[in-house]
Amino acid sequence: MNLYVSNLGFHVSDDELMNLFSSYGHISSAKVITDRVTGNSRGFGFVEISTDEGGNKAIKELEGKIIEGRAISVSVAKPKTDRNNSFGGDRKRNW
Repeated sequence: MNLYVSNLGFHVSDDELMNLFSSYGHISSAKVITDRVTGNSRGFGFVEISTDEGGNKAIKELEGKIIEGRAISVSVAKPKTDRNNSFGGDRKRNW
């Protein structure tokens, strides 16, 4: 199960995110998303946990938990969408 974690403190690392969720099951990845230019945290991340049971328990128990003075939000991540077409639909750029 892929989880979306938002409202993270800007100093939370990938390892800290992994440790936070590790008691809910095997974590195959934990990634804090960073700005491409500055490398600073954007305040959200994703955690891939091995089972739906562990993911649902993490959502229930970690939603609203205070981490670095901020109440985090945990939910099931939405599927990744194709961001190549910035105009939407099937329209093509002609320039």
